[in-house]
Amino acid sequence: MTRSECPKAKDDTMNIRQALTDDATHIAIMVKELTDEIMDRTGAHHFHVQLDETTARCRRFLDTGLYEAFLAIEGAEVIGFVALCESHALYAEGTFGIIQELYVRGAFRLAGTGGALVETAKRHAVQKGWRRLELCTPPVPEFEPVVSFYAGRGFSVIGGRKMKCAVDR
Repeated sequence: MTRSECPKAKDDTMNIRQALTDDATHIAIMVKELTDEIMDRTGAHHFHVQLDETTARCRRFLDTGLYEAFLAIEGAEVIGFVALCESHALYAEGTFGIIQELYVRGAFRLAGTGGALVETAKRHAVQKGWRRLELCTPPVPEFEPVVSFYAGRGFSVIGGRKMKCAVDR
């Protein structure tokens, strides 16, 4: 996907472009900010994001195409990102995309950045031929505004809760 201009309340200089392998550090830092914010708001410590490891993992995922991301940039500053992965399921009628992470730095929220990232993800889904996009939000009252944000962009709650189980390696 090519770089596209997106409206921004401040000065119309925000744009979105596909992330390159060299952008892994920016993404890893924002993943750390995102997980820290979730843990602070919920009081639960479910994440153990280490910047060096996360940067290396992000670089590898981007390089192999397992993970695709788009960066929101204002001036020279990366202000947000959305990351997507492809998945396959019978219940979803085939191939679909998962928004793994979407994050906008606090000072840039409520200015259209998150909505522009979601629209970029939707356009990318169409290009990939995905049947749908899915995502997960924390099912706690502290994140009700996040659920409302996605609902306002065409997402609906389909039930369930995200669960995990560590496997021994």
